[in-house]
Amino acid sequence: MKETLKSKIALEDLRSQFPILTQKVNGRDLIYFDNAATSQKPSTVIDKIKTYYEKENANIHRGVHSLSQEATTAYEQARLKVSNYLNAKSDAEIIFTKGTTDGINLIASSFGELLHPGDEVLISAMEHHSNIVPWQLLESRKKIKLKVIPIHNSGEIDLKSFEKLLNEKTKLVSITHISNSLGIINPIKEIIRKSHFVGAKVLIDGAQSIQHEKIDLQELDCDFFVFSGHKIYGPTGIGVLYGKSELLNIMPPYQGGGDMIEKVSFEKTTFNVLPFKFEAGTPNIVGGIALGAAFDFLNSLNFEQFKNHELELLRYAEEQLMTIPEIQIFGNSKNKTSVISFNVGKIHPFDIGTLLDKQGVAVRTGHHCTQPIMDFYQIPGTIRVSFSIYNTKDEIDVFLAALNKSIQILS
Repeated sequence: MKETLKSKIALEDLRSQFPILTQKVNGRDLIYFDNAATSQKPSTVIDKIKTYYEKENANIHRGVHSLSQEATTAYEQARLKVSNYLNAKSDAEIIFTKGTTDGINLIASSFGELLHPGDEVLISAMEHHSNIVPWQLLESRKKIKLKVIPIHNSGEIDLKSFEKLLNEKTKLVSITHISNSLGIINPIKEIIRKSHFVGAKVLIDGAQSIQHEKIDLQELDCDFFVFSGHKIYGPTGIGVLYGKSELLNIMPPYQGGGDMIEKVSFEKTTFNVLPFKFEAGTPNIVGGIALGAAFDFLNSLNFEQFKNHELELLRYAEEQLMTIPEIQIFGNSKNKTSVISFNVGKIHPFDIGTLLDKQGVAVRTGHHCTQPIMDFYQIPGTIRVSFSIYNTKDEIDVFLAALNKSIQILS
């Protein structure tokens, strides 16, 4: 397989920006194939966190002293960087959250207050638990109806069933852009267009797409979009909810406290403008600033180049895996990102994952917070490998050798 970045030297230079990749695990060079769970962090992001606490730490928005003003500027500049990268209409539509789960819960709680008994919310059968449970809670609280779009054996969404489920009662379609357990890319442009035709709003879970796809929010025309910073080379504990301002303005606040208020009295409280209306309390300041550094890192890359690199790794790994007897890959679609879920005969995924770890290879095993998918395939879980821009063909070769050795031990 050809190197898909400009040269092997360019790839080595990229890898050198991620300190953890020089780690030894169980005496072996770390091979990190668990990028769908969280990405590793470049030095620029790590340094930004360290510098903030050493030289810039202060609370934001409410201070006249220099440190507070500088921290506020850095935090709000990070919001602008996210807005520009995603091509939102305004940075006021970018709300900082704790992550994807927090963003979905915000919408379920706040937008959910606008729904009435009998209104319908559609999700797909491939959703992460965080895009299932909040809607079940809303169903119990508001007496709405939660309906599920089925998937085919290939793992692809059943679009004909989706069209049949859509009707004038559908108020929201909440769907993942890319399946975290299968890597399948959903046709979200078509889903958004058809949803809007019946008057439904659309929430896109972008936790697995933000790092692999170029997102243009105005072109997509989705109503809400959520993702986590730690999936895109940023820190944990910070995420983003994008919402169209006309919707955010009519939605009630999610939480109450400092920053989200305009004026408080015992008789009445009025609320702040966007985005602060949905950002109660002291935020994850350093997380937001470090997320801005992660987007600086992204902007330094050639997007098409690294996307092609990831896809070539995917193709190579799938081709090699299929030469191993009893390998079964789940999620067979031409529209995939760099995620492979598979099992080996009747060997439990946990056993394979444990032996791979002993050989320095980090993969994810289990149900990946998608138990309905595992029930659909009638399996307890899968072994999931997921690639990022810093992974290499040589690492895949080491993984394959380690996998074959593990299979021999367990057979």
